[in-house]
Amino acid sequence: MYIAILKNLKLSKINLAYVYFSAMKKWLSSILVSLSVAASLLAQTEKINGVSFVAPSSEISSDQIITPKTVVNANYITLMPYAYVPGNVSTIKFNTTWQWWGEKAEGTRKTIQLAKAQGLKVMVKPHIWIKHGTYTGHLTFTKSSDWLAFEKSYSEYILHFAKIAEEEKAEVFCVGTEWEQFALTRPNFWFNLIKEVRNIYNGQLTYAANWDEYKRISFWKELDFIGVDAYFPLTDSETPSVAELREALLPYKIELESISKKHNKPILFTEFGYRSRSKSSERPWESDRGGEVNFEAQSNAYMAFFESFWNEKYIKGGFIWKWFSNHESAGGNKHRGFTPQNKPVEKVIKDWYSY
Repeated sequence: MYIAILKNLKLSKINLAYVYFSAMKKWLSSILVSLSVAASLLAQTEKINGVSFVAPSSEISSDQIITPKTVVNANYITLMPYAYVPGNVSTIKFNTTWQWWGEKAEGTRKTIQLAKAQGLKVMVKPHIWIKHGTYTGHLTFTKSSDWLAFEKSYSEYILHFAKIAEEEKAEVFCVGTEWEQFALTRPNFWFNLIKEVRNIYNGQLTYAANWDEYKRISFWKELDFIGVDAYFPLTDSETPSVAELREALLPYKIELESISKKHNKPILFTEFGYRSRSKSSERPWESDRGGEVNFEAQSNAYMAFFESFWNEKYIKGGFIWKWFSNHESAGGNKHRGFTPQNKPVEKVIKDWYSY
């Protein structure tokens, strides 16, 4: 069509070619823009089907990083570079020689690279372990000087790994995990920290609030996702049915949708999961404290969770707690802890992660 019109105008062959190719260039450019918009919309609607990848003690291979994808069809992993607080003190220790390989900067960087080479996307989610296992949400200081020292140390830790996340193009970065008292009593620090992270990191940001904390966080509007560690207490039944568990989840579902609408942000389950033991949904946040192995209780809890949340548009997805790099020896038929590895619940997860 372009050629016929231009011939009628008696343009020279050179001008004809120039105008023709200019038109083609504009057409191709519009196609590329359309494809870019479509890709962006797809990225926004893509469900995060993730697992929390436990930091390995020594260097791992591609065969070990790919198991979440091949076994349960995960498309994301979250990495947790740990730091340590030796008691109620204001100094955080991280990237030390005595830490496990996967907890340090070197291991975090290498694991991101391995994951991306295998087609997995990544969230970097720094965690802190306080001496004797003290819950992070309870940490507090009475002196302003101690708070300021702790905040300086924490900022150094977070910004260190935010820089690595940017350099290795991790898709999501989490600025903190289950801080409660720190998050509620020192909000100005978190507003400033988020600004500092955004200055060096261009991906999406979240904060991992505990299930009883997320409604009180003041800085959700500064982040891309409302992060929730979804260990909601549900029922004390030994082996609750899927229907019973869905009914118990309903009040939390209503609250989560309300918070999502209030802040106009999607919910990301920064952690969720159930142990393979009886009464696993009574106090899901607890570590294994004995009890009978019960795979039906675990599978029913996962099924109810997915049925309740995974088809909701305000739910971005989430990360199962937890997944070990040594897949062949992880979990199994005598294991009553969190990991779904080598347990019947793997099929439940894979079915939902395949949508």
